[in-house]
Amino acid sequence: MHVPPVNLRPILQATEPAWRERLSELFARMHFILGPQLEGFEEELSAAFGAREAIGVGTGTAAIELCLRAARICTPQQEVITSALTAPFTGIGIAGAGPKLRLADVDPETLLLDADDAGNRASRKTAAIVPVHLYGQPCEMTRLRAVARTLRAVLIQDACQAHGAQHKGKPLTRYSPYVCYSFYPTKNLGCLGDGGAVLTNQAGVAKRLRMLRDGGRRGGQVSYVTGINSRLDEMQCCYLRAFLPSLEEWNADRARTAASYDVLLSGCEAVRRVGTNGEAVHHLYVIRAARRNRLREHLAKKGIGTGVHYPVPLHLMPAFRDSGLRRGDLPHAEKACREIVSLPLWPYMPESMVQYVAEQVRAFYRS
Repeated sequence: MHVPPVNLRPILQATEPAWRERLSELFARMHFILGPQLEGFEEELSAAFGAREAIGVGTGTAAIELCLRAARICTPQQEVITSALTAPFTGIGIAGAGPKLRLADVDPETLLLDADDAGNRASRKTAAIVPVHLYGQPCEMTRLRAVARTLRAVLIQDACQAHGAQHKGKPLTRYSPYVCYSFYPTKNLGCLGDGGAVLTNQAGVAKRLRMLRDGGRRGGQVSYVTGINSRLDEMQCCYLRAFLPSLEEWNADRARTAASYDVLLSGCEAVRRVGTNGEAVHHLYVIRAARRNRLREHLAKKGIGTGVHYPVPLHLMPAFRDSGLRRGDLPHAEKACREIVSLPLWPYMPESMVQYVAEQVRAFYRS
């Protein structure tokens, strides 16, 4: 049996009438940038996620950079703390805005940013904290908000893997004025290229972000501040508007698949699932596995695709060597990177495939 790590065909087939209709509208108007499809998607996204404003941008990376620029955190004299266990694009977004990148360790159970460690590593230069809702599970935002307030730091959420997630029954925008999303194709809500957005409840923040994403302009040809060129294009909005109404259903389907894995892998002492709670939207199903690399080789021979999110913590990547940390400084993140593996997961994934993957995991350790 062939089991890819992710399969987009089922969601494209399920929504084909909707996205074809949107594309027909697009080509009838011939308006491809900052047009009615983006305006419609921003309204629909903000309503679906419980926010007052949504600002479509080019990528999730740009969303992080734009939020820092909007908060005027863009000089080397300022520092921004984030998790060492995340995609490099979190760090790239921070570095792109101009401040110094600083990194903190993760909770050993959830692998989310450790609020206490972040607070302990902060200094008078700390201008922002960027918690990452890794694998679709929200961070402990109440605690992180308290830490940020103590430091008088801005809280910018990297929710690029947490589409539709809430914390304690509240929208993520209730905890900070900046929530960043990516619409990379494999995300819970993805497009068919690059895309991103920022959600906020503050009209002033939204106005500044719209100016910054369009080169610092206000609809004309004059730049009033140094912005960037990062706009969510109309074609991707056609797909996103077609997919958004199904997000809740798809997240529920992801949850069912994750629950099946939990049952099928229970009792297999060589693996354990990364800790979650009832708030996760299950972007990925991640286990910590003994002999991780050999397990992946075994699964590949059986036709099963897997991933590692992520194999190297940020402080050990060459791009971020100036973070000031060395091997051994963030032990929980480093240990996790040696053990984690993401098993196949997508909406409409057949139960037979889930069973096959679990059987092969168990077979590897029996042998």
